[in-house]
Amino acid sequence: MQSHRHKEQRVGVFVDVSNMYYSAKNLHQSKVDFSRVLKTAVSRRMLIRAFAYVIKADVGAEKDFFEALSLQGFEVRAKELQVFYGGAKKGDWDVGLCMDAIRLMDKVDVMVLVSGDGDYADLLDYAKSRGVRTEVIGFGRNTSGKLVEQADDFLDMDKAASSFLIKNQ
Repeated sequence: MQSHRHKEQRVGVFVDVSNMYYSAKNLHQSKVDFSRVLKTAVSRRMLIRAFAYVIKADVGAEKDFFEALSLQGFEVRAKELQVFYGGAKKGDWDVGLCMDAIRLMDKVDVMVLVSGDGDYADLLDYAKSRGVRTEVIGFGRNTSGKLVEQADDFLDMDKAASSFLIKNQ
């Protein structure tokens, strides 16, 4: 992943927190070290902005978690969990993340997407058509093949799990 990186590159980082949280929980019974993910995503380049997209679900520790993300350098974007008649729940940031990425596109050379969600493949395609390099960081076992194929580079967190996970106490 290092060969096309240089310190003058302007980087925008977009983290689908829910996707990463559930991937780490289900695959590794662990939590993601988002600070380490951000450091790896930026990789000694010039960070323009880093967004962390979260869903408010009224669980006890989430306020502290959102604050920790902010202290690590993320702009936290929070949205309420939608609960529908009949009990169905939905919470996603797909459109919001895409809109932020499009708004930032002319200010960055590299877009780093931290997610495994294949719905973002079209966003990567669009970014590349605008001359923006696309990099994806995700757990390979939970990352869409379309996303990996569309990205200029893919970092599989499964292959370096100990570097990106916080062991449960």
